Amino acid sequence: MYTKKIEEELDCGIRVAFKIFGGKWKLCIIDAISQGITRPAEIHKSIKIASLRVLEIQLAELLHFGVVEKCTEDVYPRKSDYRLTALGKSILPLLSQIDKWGTAHSDFVKEREKILA
Repeated sequence: MYTKKIEEELDCGIRVAFKIFGGKWKLCIIDAISQGITRPAEIHKSIKIASLRVLEIQLAELLHFGVVEKCTEDVYPRKSDYRLTALGKSILPLLSQIDKWGTAHSDFVKEREKILA
């Protein structure tokens, strides 16, 4: 098992938030689940540019921190879906604000992207 050489400082709220939500696709996963997309394959279809493996890893991290819960049915083939916990639902108002900010500034970012290309 890997042991970190430098201990993480989790007294800062921003660092705690990035520890939990700081993956490339985590907020997109939470958004998809909040919209009713609960099966891993459906989440992958809604976030096509992310690989299934990366989504599975990030779902596992969200599960570890209690943001989502995994529900499985004892049927063949086994059926799993994810639901937001109370902790996961608590990020939704912030996620909505991030979406509004991104939408308001998308033209500016697109112009900057053209300059870099």
